[in-house]
Amino acid sequence: MTIRAVVFDFGGVLFDWNPEYLYRQLIPDDAERRHFLSHICNGAWNLQQDGGRSFAEGEAALIAEHPQYAELIRAWRLRWPETLKGLLPAGVALMEKLEAAGVPLYGLTNWSAETWPYAWEGYPLLRRFRDIVVSGHEKMVKPDPAIYALMQSRIARDLPDITPAELVFIDDSQINADGACRVGWQGIHHVDARHTEAQLRALGLEF
Repeated sequence: MTIRAVVFDFGGVLFDWNPEYLYRQLIPDDAERRHFLSHICNGAWNLQQDGGRSFAEGEAALIAEHPQYAELIRAWRLRWPETLKGLLPAGVALMEKLEAAGVPLYGLTNWSAETWPYAWEGYPLLRRFRDIVVSGHEKMVKPDPAIYALMQSRIARDLPDITPAELVFIDDSQINADGACRVGWQGIHHVDARHTEAQLRALGLEF
């Protein structure tokens, strides 16, 4: 088996994104903030925007259920840049090692179409990937098998005879890494860059 291309998730691998960065300012009490981020603006709600729902629609639905949190709910979109702290140096260093070795690199991210332009304009590193599939543009999210199939079809424009087993996917979500494995890719659950690098080398990549 030969790995011919590496696909990166972004949040938690290359980007330090966490709504805690914003909501620590807005909700100083730890218990109250945990409740808000677990039960109000939680991962399931945010994933719907990643899947193509507009923030206007998502906000309206949530505010109808929790009108007392209206201002805090709207802050997610209005102050979204404060949830993105920047790049993760160790992840970027790993990406750059692969890039220097000539390994074709691609991106597959669950990311809202409305907030994606902020990252695209603010981080030139993204332009170094051969192609990027953004869930919010495609209206489907990982771990839906269809989004991996779309990514593979886009990679096949560069590497027409690519097979699933020749693709490796790095994601900080075990669920999404497992989703890649279910479609025949090599999935790596990213815990830290050192661990991921060791797994890539174990798959035979030389960089």
